[in-house]
Amino acid sequence: MSMAQTESPLGTVATLASGLLFGFGLAWSTMIRPESVLDFLTFDDLGLLFVLGSAVGINLLAYQLVPRLFGRTLLGTAFQERPFELDRQALLGGVLFGVGWGLCGVCPGPALAGLGAGNADLLIALAGIFAGALLHGLWAGRQAPVTA
Repeated sequence: MSMAQTESPLGTVATLASGLLFGFGLAWSTMIRPESVLDFLTFDDLGLLFVLGSAVGINLLAYQLVPRLFGRTLLGTAFQERPFELDRQALLGGVLFGVGWGLCGVCPGPALAGLGAGNADLLIALAGIFAGALLHGLWAGRQAPVTA
């Protein structure tokens, strides 16, 4: 979402409504429970496969089809480009994310939603997520070319 969308009251309401809907969906699908996610990842319960398939389908529509059918977003701003390059760093990041998800059964969205649902144990996972983000920021800052 662009800054212009979030600066308007309608943009703020839309952002809040989207976040609440996302959090509710995570809670309803039990993705906020690490046990459910770990059962899915060990093939003991494949119920989250439907959630994963739905998320992929919705994102495919949202990022590929909707911008081609409509010239503007619902709030009237232009769609933003979402460039992605499949390179070594993207693959490594995906592997690290997957390993972390597999070890603790939680990724950032469900961790925040679960914390909001009262699961204080997720503070440990969130601390790890933030530490990883900090380390990545420090590493990426060192790798960035210096411009004068």
